[in-house]
Amino acid sequence: MKIVELDIKLPYDKRGKILSKLCDRVRGKIKDIHFFPPTACGISEIKMEVETENVQKLLQDLKRIIKEGKISFKVLAEA
Repeated sequence: MKIVELDIKLPYDKRGKILSKLCDRVRGKIKDIHFFPPTACGISEIKMEVETENVQKLLQDLKRIIKEGKISFKVLAEA
């Protein structure tokens, strides 16, 4: 198991729709989540820590869900 920190930046007006799909994908694996207010340009930022077995598969799934945003990640711990 690995704990991965995801930094997701996406348009504020589409955040609700994307978050519902995102929560369905990582349900029960979220360790910590922070929502930041939108910038003046309308970009919202979400930082979350997720426990996963396969980081690459998780990133592929997230890229299919989040088409108009950016995802960056870093592995915090491995077990």
